[in-house]
Amino acid sequence: MEPNQGKKILIVDDDKFLLDMYSFKFNEKGFEVVQAFGSVDAINKLKGGVAPDIILLDVVMPAVDGFEVLSEVKEKKLVPGVKVIMLTNLGQKDDTERGMALGADDYIVKAHFTPTEVVDRVKSILGN
Repeated sequence: MEPNQGKKILIVDDDKFLLDMYSFKFNEKGFEVVQAFGSVDAINKLKGGVAPDIILLDVVMPAVDGFEVLSEVKEKKLVPGVKVIMLTNLGQKDDTERGMALGADDYIVKAHFTPTEVVDRVKSILGN
């Protein structure tokens, strides 16, 4: 049995191609994947009872950005104890610091990591 079996990941992005690509990679490694197409969909799913072990969260999205989603997840304890990784192309030092200050467990710049490396980072944060 895969060590990730039973681990649920919520992938939040407004790019369907990236959602599908990361979903495929995480499914391949035994994760249960839930997709959220954008921030509003993510918040609705979390408020509706979706309880992932980890959230992979894009920052630049219409309506509500990933930093605001992270704030809401942490402040309202939508999923107590959930791990959150910011997965974005915003790589400036102040963006990274903002994400970590808001409670992110990691901050990954998409352009610097392959999908397989992102999966490895998630497994590391989950302790696998």
